[in-house]
Amino acid sequence: MASKAEYVFPRNFLDNTRINLMHHIWTKIFGYNIHPKIPSDAPNLRIADVGTGTGMWLFDVQSKLKDARLDGFDISFDAAPPKETLPPNITFRHWNVKDDVPEDLVGTYDIINVRFFGFVLLNDDIPGVAAKLFSLLKPGGYLQWGEADMETIRFDKTKPENKTDNLVDLFKLLAVQDDRLKPTWVRSLTDIFADAGFVDVEKDTQDAVPHLAFIFHEAGLMIHELIARTTKNEHMANELKRLIPAAAEETKQGAYGTSLRVTVIGRKP
Repeated sequence: MASKAEYVFPRNFLDNTRINLMHHIWTKIFGYNIHPKIPSDAPNLRIADVGTGTGMWLFDVQSKLKDARLDGFDISFDAAPPKETLPPNITFRHWNVKDDVPEDLVGTYDIINVRFFGFVLLNDDIPGVAAKLFSLLKPGGYLQWGEADMETIRFDKTKPENKTDNLVDLFKLLAVQDDRLKPTWVRSLTDIFADAGFVDVEKDTQDAVPHLAFIFHEAGLMIHELIARTTKNEHMANELKRLIPAAAEETKQGAYGTSLRVTVIGRKP
């Protein structure tokens, strides 16, 4: 949801493919697109995906909820398919969550989905964003928010002798690239929901099974490669180009980074 100048990633076909792959792995890890405690069987639901990116979450939901009206919000749709290819009940609309909520959208939605804002917004931005999402919902509507808890990141090995030195250095280098790449608010997300006025707040925490954690890790390596190609920081680019092949070799031998992942839901009274 940051502008093109602010956004960490390049919105090109390689990064779009990474986003789509990570969406599908995330769904396998949690087992749902919409949390099972969120009612989704009513007719003519209004559903929003804020920070929709490629729109993949909406496309998965649309395949099951044909009569729902689905809106994707973002500040750029460079990552999304052309509007001519969209299903008829999906609409994209520009909105930056740092801006005021458009008056015509206040109290509009039954369900709002948000995911991966940890790499988009700064820690201090999150409470205000939660309050804006609250205002978008109808009374009784639900917010669903999914994030990786980067404070729990660890490096697992398939064999005790596997090396992780270059993977550890690579992840550390990413963290100093941008403050948004080291979010510290995810553990407080339930409190942030409560402070915004949500009730019936619940957290679903998942630790991916090894094969899915490994695949998610490999997809994530693309982040480093893309930053190496696009950063204007020459030292950063050189360090990434040095570390990526070594980290990829450690991955090939059976080492991978993973973390806990959470989905938090809450209802507007």
